[in-house]
Amino acid sequence: MASRLSGPVVLVGAGNMGGAMLSGWLKSGLSGADMLVIDPGPPPAMAKLIAESGVGHATAVPEGVTAAVLFLAVKPQVMEAVLPPLVPLVGPGTVVVSVAAGRTLAFLERHLGASAMVRAMPNTPAMIGRGVTGAFANPSVTEEQRDAVNDLLKVSGPVEWVGTEADIDAVTAVSGSGPAYVFYLVECMAEAGRKAGLQADLAMRLARETVAGAGELLHQSRDDASRLRQNVTSPGGTTAAALSVLMAEDGMQPLFDKAIAAARQRAEDLAG
Repeated sequence: MASRLSGPVVLVGAGNMGGAMLSGWLKSGLSGADMLVIDPGPPPAMAKLIAESGVGHATAVPEGVTAAVLFLAVKPQVMEAVLPPLVPLVGPGTVVVSVAAGRTLAFLERHLGASAMVRAMPNTPAMIGRGVTGAFANPSVTEEQRDAVNDLLKVSGPVEWVGTEADIDAVTAVSGSGPAYVFYLVECMAEAGRKAGLQADLAMRLARETVAGAGELLHQSRDDASRLRQNVTSPGGTTAAALSVLMAEDGMQPLFDKAIAAARQRAEDLAG
C-alpha cells in the first residue's frame, strides 16, 4: 500500500468510521509514520492507538503538510466548518476521499478547490473488517490514485466502484444504512417471538443468533440468497407458511422499496 503513495495519508476525524479505517490501515502494514490524524479530541481508545503506533496527531491543520490522500471521516453536518481550514493540505498530487453521506463532489470542490476526488460509502461492519464500500472517482483521479484509494478502503471489506456519482446515494440507501435494517429485523423477530409466548430475552437470543448465523452462511456459501432461501423452505412447511406472508404483494418487498427510496432521497437532500 505505502509504495503507491508519495506523501502522508491524512485522516480527518478519528471517530467510529475513521478509527475503523485507521485500525485497518495499521493492520494491513501501513506505517504509522506515513499517517497523520487531525482530530481535536479522538476517543480514548483511538488516542491510545495513535500514540502507540507512531501515527502523527494534530488538533488543527499543521503547516507545511501536503497530503497524498486526504481522507475525510467527519459527519456531513459539520463539513461546512471542517473543510475550509483543510485547503493547505491539498496539492497537485492529492486525492481527496470523503465518506460523508450526501456531500457531493461539487460541494467538496467549492470548499477545497478542484482536485482528484473520491466519494466513498462504507458501512459500520467496517469496524470489524466485514464492511462493504461503494466508491466513485471523478475524472481527475489517476489510475495510481484509484489503486491507492482502493487499497485504503479494502481494509474494511470489499470495494465496489460505481459508474456515476448518483449511484453513491443508492449505495448509501442499500448498504450504508443497511446494517440498521438488519438490526431492526432482529428486533422485530424477537418481538414476534415474545408475542408467540417466548421469554423476551430468549426470543432476542434466538433472533440475534439466527440472523448472525444466516449472515455467516450467506458469506461463506457460493449460492445466492434466493437459492439459500429455497434450500430451507420445504413445500407446505413452517418456513413456507411464514414466507407466504413476507413475500405477499403487501409484504417485505414493497416496504423495502419505500425504505430504500426514503433513504436515497434523504442522501440527495443532504447534498450541498
